[in-house]
Amino acid sequence: MSRATPSRPRRPRRTRDAPLRAPEILTRLMAAYPDASCALDYRNPFELLCATILSAQCTDARVNLVTPILFARYPTPEALARAKPAEVEAIVRPTGFFRNKTRSLIGMAQALVADFGGVVPQSMEELRKLPGVGRKTANVILGNAYGINDGITVDTHVTRLSRRLGLTRHDDAVKIEFDLMPLFPRDHWGLISHLLIFHGRQVCIARRPRCEICVLSDLCPSSRV
Repeated sequence: MSRATPSRPRRPRRTRDAPLRAPEILTRLMAAYPDASCALDYRNPFELLCATILSAQCTDARVNLVTPILFARYPTPEALARAKPAEVEAIVRPTGFFRNKTRSLIGMAQALVADFGGVVPQSMEELRKLPGVGRKTANVILGNAYGINDGITVDTHVTRLSRRLGLTRHDDAVKIEFDLMPLFPRDHWGLISHLLIFHGRQVCIARRPRCEICVLSDLCPSSRV
C-alpha cells in the first residue's frame, strides 16, 4: 500500500479581503479585552524607555521584577548616564543579554542628557537616534507615554497573529507594521498592538492556538475550527 505524501503547510499570506475583515477583528478584540494596555510597569517616559529596552527577548513579568531595583538606583537619565556598567549588569542580568542591554541603557541615558536635555523626545526620528531604540521601541514610547500614534508596535505576538489572520505575508517587523497601518484607524494604532498581544498570550498561542474558543475563528484563514 502506498503511503500518502503529507501536504506542505500553506505559507501565511495577506488575503485580499483583509481590509474588509480588519474592522470586525478590531471590534471583537476590543470587546474581548477591554482592559488591554501596556504590561510594563512605569511612571514616566524614561522608565518606560528603560523597561522596553530590557523587554527584548524577555517577558514583561520578569522585566517588572527588575525595573524597581534599577529605577531606585538610577531614577533619572543623568544618574544612569554616570552608572558603572558592571553595576547595571548585575541588576539587569535576569532579563538576559545583559551586557548588550547595559550598553544600550547607559548609551541611551548619555544621549538623552547630551542631546535632549535629559527629556525623552516625542518623535520617531529623534527616538531612533538613541542607542538601543528601533521602530518597535519608539512606537511603544510614543503610543503609551505620549499618546502619539505614529505607527504600530510589532512584537512576536503581533507578528504571529498578523500572519495567521492573513493581514500580512511578511516576517519583517517593519513590513508587517506598514501592512497593518492602513487596515486600522490611526487613533487605534496603539491599541491594536495591545489587543493582538493579549490575544496571542491567552488564545492564539504559538505552539497550539486555541481556535475552538477564539472570537476570531470565523474570520481567520488559519483557524482549525
